[in-house]
Amino acid sequence: MTEPIAADSRFVQHTTRVSASADVLYELIADAPSWPTVLGPTIHVERLESNGVDEVLQLWATANDSVRTWRSRRHLDPEARRISFRQVQSPPPLTSMGGAWILRPVAEDVTEVVLDHDFSVVDNDPEALEWFTTAVDRNSTEELAAMKRLAENWADRADLTMTFDDSVQIAGDAVRVYDFLCDAGRWPERIPHVSSMELTEPSPGLQVMTMDTSTADGSVHTTRSVRVCFPSNRIVYKQVQTPTLMAVHTGEWIIAPNDDGVLATSRHTVVIRPETVTTVLGPDATVADARKFVREALGRNSGTTLRYAKNFAEAPDATAAV
Repeated sequence: MTEPIAADSRFVQHTTRVSASADVLYELIADAPSWPTVLGPTIHVERLESNGVDEVLQLWATANDSVRTWRSRRHLDPEARRISFRQVQSPPPLTSMGGAWILRPVAEDVTEVVLDHDFSVVDNDPEALEWFTTAVDRNSTEELAAMKRLAENWADRADLTMTFDDSVQIAGDAVRVYDFLCDAGRWPERIPHVSSMELTEPSPGLQVMTMDTSTADGSVHTTRSVRVCFPSNRIVYKQVQTPTLMAVHTGEWIIAPNDDGVLATSRHTVVIRPETVTTVLGPDATVADARKFVREALGRNSGTTLRYAKNFAEAPDATAAV
């Protein structure tokens, strides 16, 4: 990274020791698009440019009680086990933000992970400095703890993580499908399993939603999600408040025009929380039972949503589809 560090920058360092190899940890840090399922604060990552060594990322993440987005340039150095980053578009009042992930092998399967940050704000404002110091401290602490948990249980990753799709062919316009999925504030009047919805849009294309959904047994679950909308073909989201059985739940609505109209797909990625399986599903339940339960429950709800999106898009007008 060649960008200079601002003279008035504040420097913060966080470290942890992980019982895993530096190679496993480097793989986790290098694969930034997977961070939403690894690092709690990360909502979504778009890799905009990459040559295998240098890359540009657009990131969305929670910071204190808000959601922010920024663009960063990263330099990957696997030999030094170091990944440097610097924001090239920072959310105000930040004027600069950068740092590095540094992996230091302590033993064959023990690694010290160092996460450095430097940042500066407009006019060196004390309140802004304190706000970002708190945000960096919270996020870094949470990210290092999540990375430690995952790396130290690497062998269980495949059993606990699942990704699956549900699709429906729609003889309608992609924009109508997108509008239905994007206008989630109207889902309680349009989709039977959505009991209530609180939706805010902090900025165009960014939505924060708290939703109550009813399940087949009549119980109601409350989830809180952050969604990033890409008109008019994708909506990605991450639940920041999940049901008990799931440690992580991310998803994506994909709207792909084809010769017959539109193929609309709901994609889910879930990480099972193994310590809750028997509590939720009974004393004899296994992770395999949890995977089956989650697949059926999420598939049923997303399938219903897709069918109502189909009705909406294929109707002569939006009113007739409600």
